[in-house]
Amino acid sequence: MPLTDKPYDSNILHPFFDGLIPEGWLLDVAIRNSDISTLDRMGLLLLCCKECIGAVSVVDTSD
Repeated sequence: MPLTDKPYDSNILHPFFDGLIPEGWLLDVAIRNSDISTLDRMGLLLLCCKECIGAVSVVDTSD
């Protein structure tokens, strides 16, 4: 995705970021220890993927 000053707006989570969310038992552990629904993909991304490997950062800027 190109760097831009404008926010990206979409009704679905981009497949690259969706692929960062854990699956299986690790997802079960994350859901069990939080109040986030499995349908809240962005919430799961913010919860589980703050410390990604590589040049990608997941940061909540809504504050």
